[in-house]
Amino acid sequence: MRFLADENCPQSIVSSYRNAGHDVALVRELLAGTPDSNVLAMSVESERILLTEDKDFGQLIFAFGQRTCGVVLFRFPEGTRHLMDQMALRLLDDYADRLENAFATVTPERVRFAPV
Repeated sequence: MRFLADENCPQSIVSSYRNAGHDVALVRELLAGTPDSNVLAMSVESERILLTEDKDFGQLIFAFGQRTCGVVLFRFPEGTRHLMDQMALRLLDDYADRLENAFATVTPERVRFAPV
């Protein structure tokens, strides 16, 4: 799969996905400091699912109607962040076929999907 990792996406997830054979581009390497609306547009232009910890992307998509190929929002509070890489890989194992054109929220307990 093809992903675009937002600047706040942990490097450990990027490494895990790359080690699993996925194509992951990094915003911090392409255009550091890019506004969120432009990051979302970049993901659409490059046909990549966005990986982020930034809830603002939900507002851009659901409130303002900005297009997306898909977003994975990781929501792991302190004390649970050690589970993030495991859940990120489980997401691909269990739900890869549901990620395109969806907004997936991944927490330590579950994965929720909303169509976009």
